[in-house]
Amino acid sequence: MDIYDVAQDATQIATATNKSDFWYIYPSLTIHKIPDKLLLHIFSFLKHQELGKVARVCKKWRLLAYDPRLWTSVSLRPEYGGLHVQNLDALMTLIGIRFGSTLKYIELPCELITSPILHELANKCPNLAYMTLDFANAMQLHDFNDLNAFPCNLRSLCICLSEVIFLEGFMRRIYSCLSSLEVLHLIGTFEMSMEAEEDIYEVINIGKIKAHTPNLRIVNMYGITFIDDTHIELLTSNCIHIETLALNFCLRVKGSSFKSLVQRCKKLKTLLLQHTGVEDQHMIAVPWETSIISELDLTSTELSTECLENILLRMPGFTYLALGYCEFFSDRILDQLSQKGKFNKLRALDISHTHALSENAIYQFLQSHGHHLTGLMLCGKPKLTENFWLNVIGFLTSIRVCVLGTANGWFLRIQSKVHIDQVIEGFAQNCSRLERLEIQWDPDTIRFSDKSNKFVDHIRLRCPYLKSFTLSDGEYYEMVKSNFERADRLKVVRTTTNYCTSIVCLLHCYKDLLFN
Repeated sequence: MDIYDVAQDATQIATATNKSDFWYIYPSLTIHKIPDKLLLHIFSFLKHQELGKVARVCKKWRLLAYDPRLWTSVSLRPEYGGLHVQNLDALMTLIGIRFGSTLKYIELPCELITSPILHELANKCPNLAYMTLDFANAMQLHDFNDLNAFPCNLRSLCICLSEVIFLEGFMRRIYSCLSSLEVLHLIGTFEMSMEAEEDIYEVINIGKIKAHTPNLRIVNMYGITFIDDTHIELLTSNCIHIETLALNFCLRVKGSSFKSLVQRCKKLKTLLLQHTGVEDQHMIAVPWETSIISELDLTSTELSTECLENILLRMPGFTYLALGYCEFFSDRILDQLSQKGKFNKLRALDISHTHALSENAIYQFLQSHGHHLTGLMLCGKPKLTENFWLNVIGFLTSIRVCVLGTANGWFLRIQSKVHIDQVIEGFAQNCSRLERLEIQWDPDTIRFSDKSNKFVDHIRLRCPYLKSFTLSDGEYYEMVKSNFERADRLKVVRTTTNYCTSIVCLLHCYKDLLFN
């Protein structure tokens, strides 16, 4: 069959007016004649739970559904949408038969972290590179005295810590297998802990980890209650290749270790310090001018105006800067950063809830630098309403992620209504690359009409990459949602109740920072 025949067949299919016409043209075409390669590609879009159902259709589909190429990434944590395993012997068999050498990623809950399973993964899965070990809900560990093998080619390891279970007995058996690690996630219990903590235990030994992981590039310690500056000192004494350090929600980190961090880790580009306890005197003492840090997150820190001015102006420049809830970030600092060229390569900026910044300063900044911004978070500022956004959207021609508006509350009152249609039209006309948009104005603030569907059509058609459109729950949200659903874009429109948009996806190492 040549290209002319293919084109002719395609024309016949396109002109077929109903199902009977189609089957008249191809009377013998059935699903059984679809090539295995094509079926395998279709199955690759299904979740593993759905593959289990597909495998019951027939022998051919069973063979395809259990093809190891569809099982390269496996989660066995049902609380996060993974498979639920009851029989450990069956899992041991699956590791050898179904997973094998194609397995690259696996997530294990505490009850499945046993010596036999880890032995099997080490022996049967030589290409396993990404592993998550979840001890968060553990009440008691298995006996690991007979653990003699562990996957030794891991690139990334994520350990979800427990508040009370000490992991040294387990870690002692695997230290020698961690030399290949480049990415390490240690996930604490900040989100599960109570405000008034009674006892805090150091459940994992950072000093011993650093001695066996000299090749670490990315370290993420999230919400760990016992982490302080002494642990950062230990880590940087051996891991000099660190490029990204994330310490978000580690409240005991004050910043006294950052001088050593900057002096030892010459490759450090990204420093994320959201909701940490960093203090002025420690931050000022760091030789920031000698660093190459270009991505910085100081969200929800309590640094003074003098400290922010001192450290930001000494840094070489920014591609990513997050200063949300920094009450003392002022017009003067913003203007000085612009004048000294610190924003020449800026791609993402978060200045939400920065009450010391004026509307005029923000407008002038966006007028100068808005054209090369791909991410902007500018919510929680009630004075920035419809007129402001209509004037600045035209500057945001490269924007991919944008968060705007202010949810009405007892502490932030918006007196005037916002005509949402013109704001939506502005994004549709100027922001063709838009991927994520969140508008936080609530139903009491937003004003729309029966003609609003026309403007929603415009943003849906002119922003083809839009994958998330987040609104406050209400009549306008329902109208926008139904508009996108009629166009078969079912998962685009979301509510601020269940979803939060962020610019973290614009970090250069975002994929490596993801954890579950």
